[in-house]
Amino acid sequence: MSQLSQLHPSTLWQLFEQICSIPHPSKHEQRISAWIQSWAKEQGLSVKEDAVGNLFIKKPATAGMENRRGVILQAHMDMVPQKNATTEHDFLTDPIQPYIDGEWVTAKDTTLGADNGIGLASALAILASNDIAHGPLEVLVTIDEEAGMTGAFGLEPGWLDGDILINTDSEQEGEVYMGCAGGIDGSATFDIETMAVPSGFESFNLSISGLKGGHSGVDIHTGRANANKLLVRFLLEATRQFNIQLTELNGGSLRNAIPREANASFVVESTKVDALKAYLVSHLETVKASLKAVEPDLALSLISPETFDTCWTLNSQFAVLRALNACTNGVIRMSDDIEGIVETSSNLGVLRTKGNKFNALVLIRSLHDDGRDDAQGMIQSTFELAGATIEFSGAYPGWKPDTSSAIMQVVRDTYQTIFNKMPDIMVIHAGLECGLFKTAYPHWDMVSIGPTIKFPHSPDEKVEIVTVGQYWQLLTAVLQNIPEKSQ
Repeated sequence: MSQLSQLHPSTLWQLFEQICSIPHPSKHEQRISAWIQSWAKEQGLSVKEDAVGNLFIKKPATAGMENRRGVILQAHMDMVPQKNATTEHDFLTDPIQPYIDGEWVTAKDTTLGADNGIGLASALAILASNDIAHGPLEVLVTIDEEAGMTGAFGLEPGWLDGDILINTDSEQEGEVYMGCAGGIDGSATFDIETMAVPSGFESFNLSISGLKGGHSGVDIHTGRANANKLLVRFLLEATRQFNIQLTELNGGSLRNAIPREANASFVVESTKVDALKAYLVSHLETVKASLKAVEPDLALSLISPETFDTCWTLNSQFAVLRALNACTNGVIRMSDDIEGIVETSSNLGVLRTKGNKFNALVLIRSLHDDGRDDAQGMIQSTFELAGATIEFSGAYPGWKPDTSSAIMQVVRDTYQTIFNKMPDIMVIHAGLECGLFKTAYPHWDMVSIGPTIKFPHSPDEKVEIVTVGQYWQLLTAVLQNIPEKSQ
């Protein structure tokens, strides 16, 4: 038996381990989808796939519960593919390697995929059970939640019969979510003018690493450093002082993950190399001192690569660096309505140089459309003033809290009965699919629960073992407590 299969509840953990063995990064869910469909058919369950790739699995009510309101358990099948720069791992072919680390399950040098693999495994475990009482039950498994919410956008009316949806994508045991932030993606593009590298110049590559990164919604308030912003800060000052000229600038990998690593190649006049290196040492000491509590492993590495023939002109370089330096990043505003919750934020997630084009990706999140629009306007102004073109796409709505939600009350009361304490009723700054579901199914009564998952969207991702059991206990009890259909 493997380590995970010895944990409780065993069926859930066995299914999660199977999920980890099948590559399923966002945009590449074909293998996990095929496995889910095959598994469901082996269980004798009805399974369907829609035009965008969402899966629908139906299970009849247990005897005596046919008159309960229909429940949809919902999870997404994709995971965020993040690894350390020194890790050899191909997310398209290699399995995730989960293991037990004390009170947690984590993965070897990659994201674990507990977000949302634990939720998916719990839904499948309910389908596989013969001893869990429930009314009419459906499972909705969506695609591409992490990279665009394609499945939620493409969900069509008429596929599902239930009117209660339990989303399994929350990441803190003891919290019941009844609302979430909406968001929008921004993509800014610069045309880069280049020139021949002058004689007497040396080539260098500067990289920043060792940052924690994390989820750009859940972890945005933690003060963790953004590798893109840190690198740009140094490059801008080095351009002013030493006239370094870039040949390439790249950083981050996903617009919804706080960047952990970034790198730049540049040339500088040989007579200024020693002064540049001295400034780099001083700058690193300053930054490490200010971030030592949250980023103790921050590192900068300067190496001499091959010789470059061309470099950016200083006009292009200043335009890019000034815009990136000015681009708002992190928490923009805290909520006035819900104490301790971020209302609006932005994440400068990805920087890419492609030939004579430079592209920056930003993800804006907000609990309110007005907050999202305000941040969008600020970021648009920043890049347009610098001469870039910027396009916004993929806007998705927030999930507006419903204080009269019947399923929220069922979950709250069930939690109190089991654990003898009240759960926290929360709104999450991360984007859940629930807001988009309302487009096709406006009548759905929705709630989101889950175990405690720390540092999702980063190689530090881990799930607390005891909370998986608590989440499972709550979920199965809630299914038994679903009220009867109104006459």
